[in-house]
Amino acid sequence: MRIAAIGDAHLGRSYLNLVDEAGVNQRERDFERSFEAAVELALAQSPDAVVWLGDVFDHPRPTYRSFRLAQRCLTRIRDHGVQCVIISGNHDTPRLPGTGSPYSALADTFREFHFAHRLAYERFELPGLVVHAVPQMLSVEATLEGLAEAAGSRSLDRSNLLLTHPRITQVEPRYADINEIEVDAGLLQSDFVLLGHYHFHTKVRDGVWYAGSTDTFTFADDPDKAKGILVLDTDTGACRHVPLSGQRPLVTLETVEALGLSPREIQERVLERAASVPNGAVARLYLEGVDPEAYRLLDLEAVREAAQAALHFKIEPQFAGIEMKVELPELDSMPARWERYVADQDLTGFDRVRIRDLGREYLARAVEVAD
Repeated sequence: MRIAAIGDAHLGRSYLNLVDEAGVNQRERDFERSFEAAVELALAQSPDAVVWLGDVFDHPRPTYRSFRLAQRCLTRIRDHGVQCVIISGNHDTPRLPGTGSPYSALADTFREFHFAHRLAYERFELPGLVVHAVPQMLSVEATLEGLAEAAGSRSLDRSNLLLTHPRITQVEPRYADINEIEVDAGLLQSDFVLLGHYHFHTKVRDGVWYAGSTDTFTFADDPDKAKGILVLDTDTGACRHVPLSGQRPLVTLETVEALGLSPREIQERVLERAASVPNGAVARLYLEGVDPEAYRLLDLEAVREAAQAALHFKIEPQFAGIEMKVELPELDSMPARWERYVADQDLTGFDRVRIRDLGREYLARAVEVAD
């Protein structure tokens, strides 16, 4: 079988206070267009089945816009006459059982498709292929139980495909994220494994791949690497990444080494860099070793004019001659510090797990914004 896999779409993700002519956040619109393009790219591969690897939505309570887009894309796949398997991810799984999932409503409408979103292992049989789906769980223990059940349910006469959405310990993370479930790659027992969650297309080991996301989130998301889909041939074992094109670029301009430059020289170099921003790009420029007074004298109106081709342009000054008087913790270490803090508190009458998870979510978003 030929399987087209689509990773994290995060419909509803909006950042940068910029809207299009219809009043929709521009980056939210970018993510929508990328997902639609990914679905069309997947169908263009003449697949026998399309799989969505979780985090289709950025939140377990998606907006009407996001939900309608997912409906339209599922209708497009159904009209194409191919099967579809969908699992939930860490962003679009409710943290409290019984509160409902956006996938439940989709499953009611698209009964011919296979959804794994009920916090339990699901086994789906396709022609010549058994799909083992382990969606996002609420704990590592539940995930391990689901993976063990998937391993024990493998077919002996057909190929087995495992779909799941964890953070694999063998793959170095780029940033912290909310509600992550971390597991060892050795627990992924199947002929083939397709993974959601990691936003870069990555081969973990033979037979195990992350599809990557369909758009670039932040500069921590390695924007130089193309986003796209995976196409897996279960007969030959070949798996290839098919890149998307035409997405909004995120670019880091050549750094201005400002140490020793006059304010006028700094201004000239900043304007030169700003004028080079590709049309529609989200761009940033580092000023290394800049004197605070020279930075204050920058003509920001002239900079904005020079960078008018950009959707968003940000200057990142690294000031010279300023020493930190205290050692600040790295943002990436804060979730662990938060968990230790919560563990030591008397929270009688409060939901300790919810408080812990809310803190982790807020810190993860702070890390993402900082990057």
